[in-house]
Amino acid sequence: MKLPELCLVTLVGVTGSGKSTFARRHFAPSQVLSSDAFRAMVADDENDQSASADAFDALHYVAGKRLRAGRLTVVDATNVQRHAREALVAVAREHDVLPVAIVLDVPEAECWARTQTRPDRDFGRPVVARQHRDLRRSLRGLAREGFRQVHVLSGTDEIAAASISYEPLYNNRRDLTGPFDIIGDVHGCLAELETLLVRLGYPAGGAAHPQGRTAVFVGDLVDRGPDSPGVLRLVMSMVAAGSALCVSGNHEAKLLRKLRGANVSLSHGLAETMAQLGDDPDVSADVAKFLDSLISHYVLDEGRLVVAHAGLKEAYHGRASGRVRSFALYGDTTGETDEYGLPVRYPWATEYRGRAMVVYGHTPTTDPEWINNTICIDTGCVFGGSLTALRYPERELVSVPAEREYYAPVRPLAPAGGATSDDEAMDIADVIGRRSLETPAGRVTVAAENAAAALEVMSRFAVDPAWLVWLPPTMAPASTSAQEGYLEHPVEALADYARAGVPRVVCEEKHMGSRAVFHVRRDGAGVVYTRTGRPFFANSAPLLERVVAAIGRAGLWDELATDRLLLDAEVLPWSAKAEPLIRDQYASVAAAAGAALPAARAALDAAAARGIDVGDLAERFTARESAIGAFAAVYRRYCWPTDGLAGLRVAPFHVLATAGANHARRGHEWHLALVDRLVAADPDLFAPTRRLVVDPADPDGVAAATRWWLELTGGGGEGMVVKPAEDAGPRVQPAIKCRGREYLRIIYGPDYTEPARLAALRERRLGRKRGLALREHGLGLAALDLLAAGAPAWRVHQHVFAILACESEPVDPRL
Repeated sequence: MKLPELCLVTLVGVTGSGKSTFARRHFAPSQVLSSDAFRAMVADDENDQSASADAFDALHYVAGKRLRAGRLTVVDATNVQRHAREALVAVAREHDVLPVAIVLDVPEAECWARTQTRPDRDFGRPVVARQHRDLRRSLRGLAREGFRQVHVLSGTDEIAAASISYEPLYNNRRDLTGPFDIIGDVHGCLAELETLLVRLGYPAGGAAHPQGRTAVFVGDLVDRGPDSPGVLRLVMSMVAAGSALCVSGNHEAKLLRKLRGANVSLSHGLAETMAQLGDDPDVSADVAKFLDSLISHYVLDEGRLVVAHAGLKEAYHGRASGRVRSFALYGDTTGETDEYGLPVRYPWATEYRGRAMVVYGHTPTTDPEWINNTICIDTGCVFGGSLTALRYPERELVSVPAEREYYAPVRPLAPAGGATSDDEAMDIADVIGRRSLETPAGRVTVAAENAAAALEVMSRFAVDPAWLVWLPPTMAPASTSAQEGYLEHPVEALADYARAGVPRVVCEEKHMGSRAVFHVRRDGAGVVYTRTGRPFFANSAPLLERVVAAIGRAGLWDELATDRLLLDAEVLPWSAKAEPLIRDQYASVAAAAGAALPAARAALDAAAARGIDVGDLAERFTARESAIGAFAAVYRRYCWPTDGLAGLRVAPFHVLATAGANHARRGHEWHLALVDRLVAADPDLFAPTRRLVVDPADPDGVAAATRWWLELTGGGGEGMVVKPAEDAGPRVQPAIKCRGREYLRIIYGPDYTEPARLAALRERRLGRKRGLALREHGLGLAALDLLAAGAPAWRVHQHVFAILACESEPVDPRL
């Protein structure tokens, strides 16, 4: 028996016919749903027939869940009565899979003999006899009930000798990985098709492509145009030679019905096609055979590509049923007609959320446009438009204009499949609730409560999601230092990477400012947003103008062959964005201490003058005064006045992405070399990022990095960020921050360096923070990969949203 790879198998047989034994022999335990097991689940007794209704309700529910997920499912029950089988056929049809019946036809006497050996079966022989009569009455009608395959195994020997294999559905060509040239609706325009094939690199006559490409036709080869037979001959020869695939269009389906003698209306160009075909019965027979072989859709390239004439929503990909074929041929119609008398089509593509790219035709448009990873490439050649092909995986469109208008359209060609400016808008269902997203670092699960917190920020404060394509991930600190007087130190930061086997690291100056992401276009449009996705400035236009101009002077637009660029940067000074935070959280502490500590010191001096021993207490207050002074000095270093762009500095350190390219995995020296060119192009605006490249396992390299870090932090710098010089993979921290001793005062408090306080801080736990950094980095990489691949905005935004949602994790914000 050859079964479809995805189907609902219904075992049919009398009690004692060996169905459970047969199921155990031929199917995995997880594939088999036994009515006895479900009775036991709901009633603690697999023989309790009073529980059958509830048991089958549960069985049908689980079967539906498995079929929805695309898993072969086997139902082990007697199924000798028609109503039981009808329920299973209905489940199969609901999920657009093929129902298959396997009948175990064992003589009644043998079934009764086996039943008597089972002490848990306490019913009499009349029950077995009745079931056997029901089975005999059922055999002839199983196909009429809707079973696409019926396999009858007669007798125990035939059952014992049976074997099962599987064959893919006709639409499953996941093994074909391309490259493909997907060609839109031809409608009898032979001259344009031949021109297009030559432009695509196919030899004249449609012979095999020299580079092994495969043409895929989206259907509607015939009707309306001047030479439908010529188009059919060309495509039939290409399909026969293995250099092309073709799915059926609605015009092919109608032509096939006519050729088979059905009474169909000779409208919409069919009359012209019939006249062109003539009266030759051999030609009609060949055409009918070809048209009958066309299927509704193809699933190609490991499921990454779906081709169907009118498109196909995700639930129907790789499925087989009448409604799947209807959708693929005609699309999703509302049942209404427009002012031209044509069906009103439901814009299924605007709600498409599938992983596969869907390429289709059917509804002519002036220009193809991507909508949620779908594209209609019917550009109305027969109506005087053009014939268009999509190169896959390149996503390149190739068109040839129609030589003339062959057929006047009833309805003017629509722009881009009827798309509107709202078609790429975010849907709350894309981001809300618990969800799991695939990243280069593995799957990342976002808790529902974290998604709700992110939604508050994203929906009220964030920039337009079309621009919000990445968010900076959190960064893990170095392992807690064992160096005297230090909480973080280069020795431990470099040792972290040495243990991970990283051969070279880049130590970058850590700028003390506010993180900013610049997403700019060559035409001057763009945004600057914070690490939570909010606009950085109320008016960013003057800054964006300078940035775009500097990119041009540095030659990056042309060198990177892009019209857009994504920069990760720090905007200085810290006070340019964080002045309210500095004033309310840091300066207020210094001000309060500045007022209170002198008064306390005066009181202690007065007490000492009266002979009271306050020496220890006075020393503590002296130390506090010193610590507060150091505390205030730290944040004041990062503040200076600005007026518009005057005094403002931008320190970029990462060219994240350009049009069609994700650069996040490139070596950091490549990024910093481009940054140097930006600095040279506008040194008043851009601040350089100093760096040092060392081997983290080399003692001389560690010593050099330590000296450099002490020099940076001694001069008021925040510290450094250590990164693998080259991409080290998703399991290695992409960056480790090593902050200076004095800078950490504004993080942990003025007196954090006191021995007791420092000892307590050394107990900080970094595991959760490090895990969070890897997850957020993985989400960011996935977002940029999707952006580079041209994925719909909602898919990119799902990962960006998840980064912000991860920020709600209960992690110490000081780490």
